[in-house]
Amino acid sequence: MRWALVKVSLAVTTMVVAAFAIPLGLVIKEMARDRAFSNAEREAAAVAPALSITTDRDQLERVVASAGSDAGMAVHIPAGDGAAGDDAATLDIGRQRATDGDIATVRKLGRASTSGVSGGSTLLQPVALSSGEIAVVEVYVPESEVSNGVATAWAVLAAVGVALVVGSVAVADRLGVRMVRPAQRLVEGAHELGEGKLGARVPEEGPTELRLAAVAFNSMADQVVQLLANERELAADLSHRLRTPLTVLRLNAASLGEGPAADQTRSAVAQLEREIDMIIRTARDAKPQTGAAGPGAGCDAAEVVRERMAFWSALAEDEGRKWRVAGADRPVRIPVARADLAAALDALLGNVFRHTREGTAFAVDLHNGEDAVIVLVSDAGPGISDPQAAMARGRGSGNDGSTGLGLDIVRRLAESTGGDVRIGSSVLGGTEVRIWIQLDGREHAPVGRGHRGSVRRRRPGRLVSTFNRSRSLP
Repeated sequence: MRWALVKVSLAVTTMVVAAFAIPLGLVIKEMARDRAFSNAEREAAAVAPALSITTDRDQLERVVASAGSDAGMAVHIPAGDGAAGDDAATLDIGRQRATDGDIATVRKLGRASTSGVSGGSTLLQPVALSSGEIAVVEVYVPESEVSNGVATAWAVLAAVGVALVVGSVAVADRLGVRMVRPAQRLVEGAHELGEGKLGARVPEEGPTELRLAAVAFNSMADQVVQLLANERELAADLSHRLRTPLTVLRLNAASLGEGPAADQTRSAVAQLEREIDMIIRTARDAKPQTGAAGPGAGCDAAEVVRERMAFWSALAEDEGRKWRVAGADRPVRIPVARADLAAALDALLGNVFRHTREGTAFAVDLHNGEDAVIVLVSDAGPGISDPQAAMARGRGSGNDGSTGLGLDIVRRLAESTGGDVRIGSSVLGGTEVRIWIQLDGREHAPVGRGHRGSVRRRRPGRLVSTFNRSRSLP
């Protein structure tokens, strides 16, 4: 915008200066010419009284000399006026520069005229003699006198024009800076707000339009902060309300006695209580629940897989489901919090139990590569006919009785490391959910809802080749 204003100002000022300077320069030139010929007319008029009294050559030469223009003035008197014994057609005093034809024409017409000669111009002024004849006074006007002062005037005009253009550009540049700086602050504030800096505000200054835009931006930022605070409070309040029925569940679980089922129930109630407490703390602290782990943070994916499979195995035995775990016999470190990975596995395994019939087999495979870890959850159910619609449901559409949070939790966990989630067909004949967890952290994707397909990464051939190996259940 700044350079656009400067260019517009330069163009407009240049056109205005040209529109005024060029005609003014021509007027100055014409005025110099008129001044030169006016001086010539005054010189010719100084000789006219003497011609009306006498035509004596000596006297006329003295008159011309006294006028100070004997080198540039000539007097042409007709011979028929009785000049003393002159046999010539005319009596010429001074140097003649005009042609005889021009002189004769002026004498015949009786009015002044100008004609071009070598080095300048001549003014031919007719003067009536006492005898009734017409004499012609010729005054030479050199070209230097016609253009005297014109170059200086043009130079002054050019300097004034350049000064006007430079001043206009300087003023336009200052105005551009005054307009651009508030716009730049508005852009910077928008970027900061987009990066999560909720305290970003824009100074309300500058032109009226930009000042109003800054006011609107600050108002929007305040509303965003208020909405986020309300959302956190709502999440905390809703989670807090769950504590009452959770307390009832804990008391009922305590009365179940001893046994594997009772232990599993009490463990699930305890985990649910921990998750609710974590939600409340996270909402109060305004921290995201899922994010990229810092250096040295993370968990052992193999340990989490074994732990969650031990939990779900009891329910699998009750429903007659065959299950298998592969790749969890050795430690596998990943940059993901333990609670987040456990929540993602619970979401996927819960979908298996919820959307497949009893007796349907399932498996969890853990593949460790050089720069990525893949967690594979597969089942022998009917499969998913439209994986894209399933991922759309993961963004929270709530179709088919689903809240849409399960796949969304998994997706956010993977994208927090720069990975992603894929849904396909498993070797068991049903659905396969593949969670790609990036280890090196060199190519992270933005974490947010609806972000898909913008992650690039290297897939080691050794890791990908394991997908084709048989994962049949025992």
